[in-house]
Amino acid sequence: MDKMRIGIVGCGDISGIYLKNLTELYREVEVTHVCDVMAERARGAAEEHGIRRFSTDMNELVNDPQVDIVLNLGRTFDHFGISAAALNAGKHVYSEKPLGITFEEGKALVDLAEEKGLLLGCAPDTFLGGAFQTCRKIIESGMIGDLIGASAFMVCRGHESWHPNPDFYYKPGGGPMLDMGPYYITTLVNLMGGIKSVSGMAKKSFPVRTITSEPRFGETIEVEVETHVNGLMEFENGAVGNILTTFDVYHSKAPSIEIYGSEGTLQVPDPDWFGGEIKLYRPETEDYSVIPSMFPYDGNCRGLGLADMAKAVQTGREMRVSGRRALHVLEVMCGFIKSSEERRTVDIGTGYTKPALMKSTGLAGILD
Repeated sequence: MDKMRIGIVGCGDISGIYLKNLTELYREVEVTHVCDVMAERARGAAEEHGIRRFSTDMNELVNDPQVDIVLNLGRTFDHFGISAAALNAGKHVYSEKPLGITFEEGKALVDLAEEKGLLLGCAPDTFLGGAFQTCRKIIESGMIGDLIGASAFMVCRGHESWHPNPDFYYKPGGGPMLDMGPYYITTLVNLMGGIKSVSGMAKKSFPVRTITSEPRFGETIEVEVETHVNGLMEFENGAVGNILTTFDVYHSKAPSIEIYGSEGTLQVPDPDWFGGEIKLYRPETEDYSVIPSMFPYDGNCRGLGLADMAKAVQTGREMRVSGRRALHVLEVMCGFIKSSEERRTVDIGTGYTKPALMKSTGLAGILD
């Protein structure tokens, strides 16, 4: 079977691990074209990874007949425009998170893809990693009993102390919920099921941020989004969860994610990664036990979702990281902010169906 040909729009920081994995780990794809508005970045990526074509014009890439799937690694607020252009050019699209910066953008992309008969996928794909597939297996095997609730915490003091250009984290499309929330909400719905309604309270703790990283040490950023977001979630199965995402807090000892059941508690690793330590508490032992991973892909496997999507294009099977699932996550995240602004509970109109568990083929980089 021929390899699926990938064109990448955006050669910024996140592109490095994608390029490495797509050229070295995943054997059923081939990167044929890279594009960035900065010619030196596009050229450098092409030369480093042996890619035969690079450009500075997105339209050249999305209209390239040697590209089957466009990987959208553009800036958050450019996701919609890039994905829409690629879909209109007849390309399948896999986008970095979030799908769009508003629910309306995300829905428009999902509708466009379905109208065109194309696949639309979206990160994060960390929930496909070995640790998170193992956590789902534990839950579905009944080891913690009936699901009661969940808690999730993403706590940090912001990115201006280390990121060279942190402005976009504090502009529309940024903030802790849209930036990091996709990892946590995606993991929660894949473990707990879809979300029925949400409520939230959010605030902007610091209206101005001072950059302490180089090369812009001392510059300030006007904050335009909420940077401390608390959310409550009513899952379709009746369980209730809470999530905190914040750029305002220095430190916390709270676990990344805990799942509460009638017969035990499951501590889930940081969903920004594919692996990590899984801990299971059962009343019989009165302590936590470390559970080994039962699935592959525990390392930094960024691009796993794209590889899964490529396999779905080739075989016609369902993809695991679909645009409809990303739209559900986006509606939930936007719902927290809407609830905070309107001081009411917000019903979630999109549904969510868990994709099939990953299967090991016994061959690294070749998916089922």
